[in-house]
Amino acid sequence: MESTDFALLLSLDALLQEGSVSGAARRVGLSTPAMSHTLARIRERFGDPILVRAGRGMLPTPRALALKPRVHQVVEDARRALEAERPFVPAELTQTFVVHATDYVLTVLGGAVDRILRAEAPRACVRFVPNTPDDAAQLRDHGSDLAVGIWGDTPSEMRSRRLLTDRFVCVVRRGHPVVAGRFTLDQLVALPHVQIAPRGKAGGYLDDVLAERGLARTVARAVPYFLTALQLVAETDYVLCVSERIARRYEASLGLQVLEAPLKLRPYALSLLWHPRVDADPAQRFLRDVFVRASKERAAEHHASPRTRLDPTDPTSGQRRRRRRRAG
Repeated sequence: MESTDFALLLSLDALLQEGSVSGAARRVGLSTPAMSHTLARIRERFGDPILVRAGRGMLPTPRALALKPRVHQVVEDARRALEAERPFVPAELTQTFVVHATDYVLTVLGGAVDRILRAEAPRACVRFVPNTPDDAAQLRDHGSDLAVGIWGDTPSEMRSRRLLTDRFVCVVRRGHPVVAGRFTLDQLVALPHVQIAPRGKAGGYLDDVLAERGLARTVARAVPYFLTALQLVAETDYVLCVSERIARRYEASLGLQVLEAPLKLRPYALSLLWHPRVDADPAQRFLRDVFVRASKERAAEHHASPRTRLDPTDPTSGQRRRRRRRAG
């Protein structure tokens, strides 16, 4: 629709609502002669008189009566589209957000996220779903709103923001028959392992580091959940390489022994990931800010030089670098 077409519709709506040329002129801010000229153009465009004289007033034609509700709806829709957006008020938010996250994220940040939302956006709903190999595709295709994790390659247009860091420790049950005192690399390799695989993939960072030394571990059980892995280790003679924050959280209640890893393992960073289509949306920005505030409250300590990718060759190591646009 051209601008001249919309101008005619605006004038036509005024004429049909007011039922007079002078009233329509006042409504849209034109002079009466200018509105009379516009009515002539409208009559020519529609091939219909639209308004006809009836004593001192004017009456709409049948065509005008048919057009009246449709034209008014178009004008009102356009007016609403052009109006300034109302200020965002979290307390009025009723949206349901879908967020990809592990049970580690829920354990470390879930309580703080919930408290902030209850205080500021009590009617909002967050539906947490597991991380998948296709988190970025879900974000792109409107299947979800936000993801928390560490990834390999993701589409270059994706937005990200670092959320928290953590480091790896080893965990066995208290009173383990093999591990006593200092935990050695030989013990790490010899003992059967529980592996946490949130996305269901075999292998991981520990396997890559061991392979660089010509070593390999034996994975007895692979599970998708951190808490399940910790519970399994508490009831067996397995060993688990796991994030320190969640290991410390359940160390006492599950009867675990937290050990320093007997080889150098770099810390890692978890980031927020979202698609640029929601970058400027006030509700989405609020949701991201909730996670950032929760991380500052529950995971404020930062670890130096964390890995930011799942790939063995991490860009933060200096071997490969890929810049990603960052947003708040």
